[in-house]
Amino acid sequence: MPVFQFNPPERFITGTVGQPGERTFFLQAVGEGRVTSVVLEKAQVEALATRIEELLEEVHRRFGAPPDDNAVPEDEGPLEQPIEQDFRVGTLALAWDAEASRVIVEAQEIDETATEEFAEDEEELEVFTEEGPAHRDVLRVYLTPGEARAFAGRALKVVAAGRPDCPLCGRPLDPAGHICVRQNGYRPDRLV
Repeated sequence: MPVFQFNPPERFITGTVGQPGERTFFLQAVGEGRVTSVVLEKAQVEALATRIEELLEEVHRRFGAPPDDNAVPEDEGPLEQPIEQDFRVGTLALAWDAEASRVIVEAQEIDETATEEFAEDEEELEVFTEEGPAHRDVLRVYLTPGEARAFAGRALKVVAAGRPDCPLCGRPLDPAGHICVRQNGYRPDRLV
């Protein structure tokens, strides 16, 4: 299980490749002459940014302002080129290191080749690949509170830069057209 660790990173950003509606979202960490780029879903980016803000609010509420909570300007630059995907994210984790006053962001690879085997008591779930127990890549980044706030701010802007929402139904508007469930009265997600 390779661990791509950045403590501290020179850059940690989220960005996209492609047109709205067909964008691929990336987390990218840069440091010590290396670049790690991982693919994730738009919802994961939004959830990570939101949870970072909530974590920092909770830290402030419990411990007061962290000693390293200086404002950091948002990184508006593009993703580092060429973009080479290291892995696709399955699980995101977020933690606070109180000793170092750092936010820890961890992205774990999704194991698309895994098969599930249940133990005899059917409560333990073991994941295996062709090589044996699943080993997943991990991206781990340590951020100051200011860097974490800047990352979250940019991430929310990247998410919002997609297709606009329909003012009636709230679903994304497509450039090729939009069938609004509020216009024709049909709601596929509701059974009568």
